[in-house]
Amino acid sequence: MSAPTKNEHAFIAAYEKYADAIFRYCYFRVYERETAKELVQETFFRAWRHVAEGNEIRQLRAFLYATARHCIIDYHRKRKETSLDALQERGFEPAADGIAQHLQIRLDLDRAVAIMRQLDEPYREAVLLRYVDGLTPREIAEITGDSVNVISVRIHRGITQLRKFLH
Repeated sequence: MSAPTKNEHAFIAAYEKYADAIFRYCYFRVYERETAKELVQETFFRAWRHVAEGNEIRQLRAFLYATARHCIIDYHRKRKETSLDALQERGFEPAADGIAQHLQIRLDLDRAVAIMRQLDEPYREAVLLRYVDGLTPREIAEITGDSVNVISVRIHRGITQLRKFLH
């Protein structure tokens, strides 16, 4: 096996730097841990393929988020909804682990996810990118292809909707 190239070192460094943030972004879009992990893998695979084809990436962070966004869109297009009732009819029962603290954290997370799901999609995406991933409106605009002004408006309207849902 040969020594890693300059591009491979850069790619590994990018993975270490951005993988957790991309995971959070994916998780809050699909709400399934394993699916989010798969989407992160697909994101970095597509990025690697893009570089391997000789293409240049100017803004790596924005490119990775945009790629993750496209992976999520592809996932939702392919996905078929499966309800809990249908799963239970086939014999699936959610496990009860009996740990009160774990259950409370899970319930709090479920509540937060339920509130976020109520946001209109463009607002949810903008709020998640801004406050969960810590991106600036300019960086979000690069990812989505919208103007900075549009992103700022979406963030403001998303926060306004969240306040309504919480009161």
